[in-house]
Amino acid sequence: MGIAFSDSDKAEALADNLETQSQPVTDHSSPAVIKMVDVGPKSYFMTAASEHKLTNPEEVQEAIRGLKVSKAPDPNGIPDRALKLLPQLAVSLLVLIFNTILLTYHFPTAWKHARVISVLKPGKDPVLPSSYRPISPYDTIGKLFEKILLVRILHEVSERGMMQDGQFGFRPRRSTFMQLARLVERITKNFGVKKLTGAVFLDVDKAVDTVWIDGLLYKLTLLNFPSYIVHTISSYFQGRTFEASFQTATSSRRGMRAGVAQGGLNSPDLFSLYVNDMPSPSHHVELALYADDTAIIATSRKPEQLVSYLESYLNDLQRWLSEWRIAINVSKSTAIIFARAGRRFIQPRPVTNPMGRHHSLSGGNPRQRSHLVASHRSG
Repeated sequence: MGIAFSDSDKAEALADNLETQSQPVTDHSSPAVIKMVDVGPKSYFMTAASEHKLTNPEEVQEAIRGLKVSKAPDPNGIPDRALKLLPQLAVSLLVLIFNTILLTYHFPTAWKHARVISVLKPGKDPVLPSSYRPISPYDTIGKLFEKILLVRILHEVSERGMMQDGQFGFRPRRSTFMQLARLVERITKNFGVKKLTGAVFLDVDKAVDTVWIDGLLYKLTLLNFPSYIVHTISSYFQGRTFEASFQTATSSRRGMRAGVAQGGLNSPDLFSLYVNDMPSPSHHVELALYADDTAIIATSRKPEQLVSYLESYLNDLQRWLSEWRIAINVSKSTAIIFARAGRRFIQPRPVTNPMGRHHSLSGGNPRQRSHLVASHRSG
């Protein structure tokens, strides 16, 4: 640790921070899970066979039309606008390249490298590397192929109804607003029948950066994804690298040991699939998920009963989080009881969250709590 004065030193400091973030979470998986993750995909690749759904000029043209011309050029200086001007012959060559990838399961190494641009977060200390938000531009043609691959992933998810009902992240007709409306509707309905709503809001710590890749591939095989898709995704993750830039300087090249690609088009959906087997709650509890944000909701007339329901589910969740190497960001997680304004009840005991710390489900004093609930109800 030290003070970075030159642009080169600052670029290296930013790269150090990003490299630290893209490390796997401490291994708490049981030997049984480790063995399944190690053996499962290998066996699947040896035995599973699937028909390759190749692309064509019409699909590639459609993907090109969907590119945003306002995006910054890729690390090679190629803007999205340039692809929109490609002649038909060039599009045909892209089709050939993309189909070769789908047939050989080889995602080109040049497309796995990002030159990370760091943007200072509002209100953060510019001296600290952790105060910067990484933006990772990848090769423009590589991202175009990601769109082609994403179509195939989403087709499987949609056709076979893979996502659990509580997951609204990056799904058609299931926006953030709809998930929030669903939560507010539950709280308001409970007000009408004189019930309390208890909720624990969990935030996954550096969700995109720390996904256990081998665990993700194993889960894709359990979902019986076509083998050519799993093979291609496996290649997509192997050997990813990045370098951080600051002003005129660029850091040394670093490797990524964990996590789905920061800024990758497939990353949100792959993360959603990774957490899709989160433990099913009892009939007293339900989940409201949006990518890496998780709300655990319980209903009862008694606050003590809410605590019991939520604690029971959190205990199950803790074991699952540990097995699949997922950490919770305690500072961004909270718990609360939503009740009618003016209602008084005994302060419930704290709820232990999956990181071993405690949150009071009621949160704050009764007057502040009632004001918050009234605001939610009127909204």
